[in-house]
Amino acid sequence: MKKLACMLVACAGILVMLLTGCATGPTRVEADYGTSYNLARIQQILNPAAEQNLEPVYGFDGRAAEATMERYRGTFEKPPPAPAYAVSVGQIK
Repeated sequence: MKKLACMLVACAGILVMLLTGCATGPTRVEADYGTSYNLARIQQILNPAAEQNLEPVYGFDGRAAEATMERYRGTFEKPPPAPAYAVSVGQIK
């Protein structure tokens, strides 16, 4: 009977320790989750107020812009099929 009581106390102690481990608050990693991504995204913006500037963009003539747009649209066309390679293992005479 004494042995059973000791085992019950030990099991209860282990159970309390396991449940205590699950009840902790957010870890340092969880608290900062996504911070590095957001900082990198924000730091890549050259001019955050650029959307408020409604003036037309100068310095890119119509022909160059059209050629650039055509080249860009061409990237969405179906790519050519991959070349087929023939590898011979031995020579046939």
